[in-house]
Amino acid sequence: MESLQFPGRSAYTPAQFGLIIMAVAVAHGIVRIFSRTTLLHAGRQIEYRIREDLYKSLLSLDLPYFSRGRTGDILSRFSNDLTNVRMLLGFGILNVINTVIVYVAAIYLMARINPFLTLCAVLPFPLMILLVKQVSRRIFHHSKRAQEQLAALTSHAEESITASVVVKAYCREEHRIETFRELAARYLDSSMKMANLRGIVIPFMASMSGISTLIVLFVGGSRVISGAMTLGDFVAFTSYLAMLIWPTVVMGWIINLLQRGAASMARLNAVLDAKPEITEPKQPVEITKPAGEIEFRHLSFGYADEPLLKDISLRISPGMKLGIVGPVGCGKTSLVRLIARLYPVPDGMLFLDGTDINRLALKDLRDAVGFVPQESFLFSRTIENNIAYGREGASPEEVAAAIRLAQLDSDLAGFPQGIETLVGERGVTLSGGQKQRTAIARALLKNPSILILDDPLSAVDARTEEEILNGLARYYGKRTVLIVSHRLSALRNCDRIIVLEEGTIVEQGSHDELLALDGRYAAIHREQNLREELERL
Repeated sequence: MESLQFPGRSAYTPAQFGLIIMAVAVAHGIVRIFSRTTLLHAGRQIEYRIREDLYKSLLSLDLPYFSRGRTGDILSRFSNDLTNVRMLLGFGILNVINTVIVYVAAIYLMARINPFLTLCAVLPFPLMILLVKQVSRRIFHHSKRAQEQLAALTSHAEESITASVVVKAYCREEHRIETFRELAARYLDSSMKMANLRGIVIPFMASMSGISTLIVLFVGGSRVISGAMTLGDFVAFTSYLAMLIWPTVVMGWIINLLQRGAASMARLNAVLDAKPEITEPKQPVEITKPAGEIEFRHLSFGYADEPLLKDISLRISPGMKLGIVGPVGCGKTSLVRLIARLYPVPDGMLFLDGTDINRLALKDLRDAVGFVPQESFLFSRTIENNIAYGREGASPEEVAAAIRLAQLDSDLAGFPQGIETLVGERGVTLSGGQKQRTAIARALLKNPSILILDDPLSAVDARTEEEILNGLARYYGKRTVLIVSHRLSALRNCDRIIVLEEGTIVEQGSHDELLALDGRYAAIHREQNLREELERL
């Protein structure tokens, strides 16, 4: 017998309605879990890839970029800015999607019940959109400024920690603390301005929801009283309207998150979009084993508009030992750095074995050059790791040979762990001379065709200097060697010595020829001899 159908009666029983509600609740929970894990995991993955791209981009940049930037600012972009971007791509996108879905669904259901009342309910929205537009620009501005202030704060802290010995030696703790306090106050001021804007937006959003509810209660209540709308439709309508309250309130938090993420992404893009000034040639000339001939042809170079090196013309034959001397700031270090293209060199001014170095692949060129800089940087690893960094896959015997040439073996014998001794951050546990000799051993292990020693013996005594020079003399062989030094004793056995002054070569010749010339080199020689005699008294 067929069941009777009564008008206005539901086709489902209360138990069936309960099961439907339970099923919808379970489905809602599953969707929320899936959406959160998917989007939050995606945010983490994107953060991971951006961090990799940032690191890769930084390593592709050259020295001019790092000379303009600060370490603390770069570190701040890796930490704070990346965190803001991850929050934007995780929680931000999740809540944007959630808000859009809730708004569309609620307004659609409200419009099905009563289009006119729906129009009344969304009347405050244009005012809300206008405020969002105005506030968003200000939040972006203040957020970017806050991140820049945080970067300055991080830079100051990093410098203070790195230079802790200098700070304490000069009793400048209070000055550094006061400077940190000023930077922290600026960051606090920018953060408070952002907090004030956020404090305006969220209550305003809540008030717009309240105004919308009041309009619905007044207009909808009047229609229920007049009989134009049923009480059930009115209750359903207000229930749908209540669904919009929380998304509207949380929109203020979303706006803040979006603008902070956008400001941070703009700072990250400044690194990602940076291009190195030194680029690979389109059709590089291949070199296998360079002979080591270096030629400067009317080379001029400067870090700004004013040139530091002016019209340098010099030919260094293969296997020649060239000494470079001159007063501080005359361009000695800049001259030798150009050989490895650590700074951009104009075309047609610097040649290796007759080929413009701008036509050589960077890896081939730098593999041919062993460079010991003035400031010997050591990684926070063992002495063996730092030396083996010079050549991948070097055997322990080769490392030991480089240590002997650099006269570091006697020092290692005094360390409890020998070659496995950890040097600490930037080699803090080693003396200046030990750091320099470790750097020399690293360069020697590379077995380069061209060896550049940029004042590498300034931190060792005269006896150790003599021992190192004697050991290096046996190593030089047919290699081209450039030695920059303030001590003329390190240049005595060079085939040729050039004297730089104000970026130009004022004298050149052998040690004996320059002494006979009785010019600038001879004056430096007399001054150093007099100083040594006074020290012996």
